[in-house]
Amino acid sequence: LSLLYYFMVMLLILSLQLFGVYSLFLWVFARINPIAFFKKAYAAMIFAFSVSSSAASIPIVLETVKSRLGVDNKVASFVIPVGATINMDGTAIMQGVATVFIANAFNIHLGFSAYLSVVALATLASIGTAGVPGVGMVTLAMVLQHVGLPVEGIAMVLGVDRILDMVRTGVNVGGDMMVSCVVASSERCLDREV
Repeated sequence: LSLLYYFMVMLLILSLQLFGVYSLFLWVFARINPIAFFKKAYAAMIFAFSVSSSAASIPIVLETVKSRLGVDNKVASFVIPVGATINMDGTAIMQGVATVFIANAFNIHLGFSAYLSVVALATLASIGTAGVPGVGMVTLAMVLQHVGLPVEGIAMVLGVDRILDMVRTGVNVGGDMMVSCVVASSERCLDREV
């Protein structure tokens, strides 16, 4: 039951990131209707979901932002590869939630400074994470060691991580496309008609 709770919490937070935070950024910074954005970006996010790799999704995502979202090539060809390398929001979220879940499972109390450390380290670790399936578990080991939790705790979340990895990749790719639209809008390289 606690693993199901972890799974549901992860899905909820990733959904809030994708549909809440990204929608807010699209509306506030680019004046793009989030519903229209998700309708046009849906196919690329499903592809990323199925392959669980931001790096493997780059060609599809590039084509989507250029042809379906109206982002100019000079913005898209810079933002999408950089985003696939360093924009791993889903991975950072997973590392924070998994660390708290593992600490609770082992009955280990984490203080406020440990939580701050987890947030900082998860963010930094996700920036350096490769865009390939399952690599978030490797960096999770580093986060667990840093806060003094047993690395063996990864085994508790490993069983459901494959499905969550697919969702995280969809969130990461959605973030890359959102950022490309925001940058293109700020640089006046966004075709509003598209």
